[in-house]
Amino acid sequence: MPDHLPLAGSTLPVTAPAPVPDSWSGRYRLWDSYFALAGAGVAVVVTADTWWSPATRVGCLALFLALACWYLGFGRRLMRESIEDWRGYLYLAGVALLYVPAVLLNGNASFLLFVLCPQMFMVLPAVPAVLAVVLFNSVHIVVLATRLPDLGDLVAPLLVAVIVVFVVCVLGVWSQRTVYESARRAYLIAQLERTRAELAELSHQAGIAAERQRLAADIHDTVAQGLSSVVMLVQAAEADLDGAPDRARQHLALARQTARENLVDVRTLVAALTPAQLAGAPLERALHRLAERFSQQTGVPTNCVVSGTGPASRTDLEVVLLRAAQEALANVRRHADARAVAVLLCHDDGRIALEIADDGTGFDVDAATDGYGLAGLRARVEQAGGSLVVRSAPGAGTTVRVEVPY
Repeated sequence: MPDHLPLAGSTLPVTAPAPVPDSWSGRYRLWDSYFALAGAGVAVVVTADTWWSPATRVGCLALFLALACWYLGFGRRLMRESIEDWRGYLYLAGVALLYVPAVLLNGNASFLLFVLCPQMFMVLPAVPAVLAVVLFNSVHIVVLATRLPDLGDLVAPLLVAVIVVFVVCVLGVWSQRTVYESARRAYLIAQLERTRAELAELSHQAGIAAERQRLAADIHDTVAQGLSSVVMLVQAAEADLDGAPDRARQHLALARQTARENLVDVRTLVAALTPAQLAGAPLERALHRLAERFSQQTGVPTNCVVSGTGPASRTDLEVVLLRAAQEALANVRRHADARAVAVLLCHDDGRIALEIADDGTGFDVDAATDGYGLAGLRARVEQAGGSLVVRSAPGAGTTVRVEVPY
């Protein structure tokens, strides 16, 4: 086979043929057997034909032996490894140097064409192989033409030679095309397997990246925010420890409650379960609890309202909405200096909308920030097929709106 296979006007590089697959090695043993049996049969015919002198028969057999050695030492590797280059022409040139004298010594040597014709299509491309078949079949015709007293007797051998050449060329070209298509198919299958492996690897890497992003968002929305609340409550307790011990104990109790809830959240993350706030409760109830706890921790009045009805939402969507509420309230606690906060959950037109609004200091939404919270939340919402909008201005409060489809 050639080193390149053209496909649809292009050239597809094929990997080096060695090592030869075991299946091809098994098929080639049949060719070895055929060449050996056919060559031995021709040798028997030459030896048994007493019309020729013993010297010519011995000389012919010696040339047969040389041909066998030339095949085993040089040509066999070309055919076994499907090599089609200048070495194929060199091999057939050596064959011609041994075959032509054999036919001159004994006309029965022309039966070696049963061995040599298949080899021509195994070491040369189609067109040169056809020309080689014609030339080799012409040898015994030319020898007969020089030895027959009447050229009329050459008609029958010539017709036989033409038929043989036609049949051999048709079968040879068909065989080459079949081997070519098999190699092309094998190449395309190998390409497909490599592409599938690459796609699987890319999908695996994308899954890892998405999971890392999800875990980062979950850790930020639970552990980081919970620890921030605990720190603020402990600081408040320290400030009230001397002057208002009852209030300090209240802050410490809230810090203890927040820490326990965050511990549950961490265990939930590890176990790949839904958030602790959603365990055994719908999203509406989880949002009410979140608003109550925020009000207790900060002293900021927080109102939670649910409007509209719709089908039960998927757990993954509830997780997105709950995380959005946690992130928005955490930002209110840290930055807004708000006097009131409103949480609104609305079911409408096949979508669920969540709004968290405050009357705090606000900020410039176009200004770049280094925080991870809103960016991570936006990525989480977009992965769920939803959208996130932040409306704010300095001194005008902030509204975070999240919409996700059912």
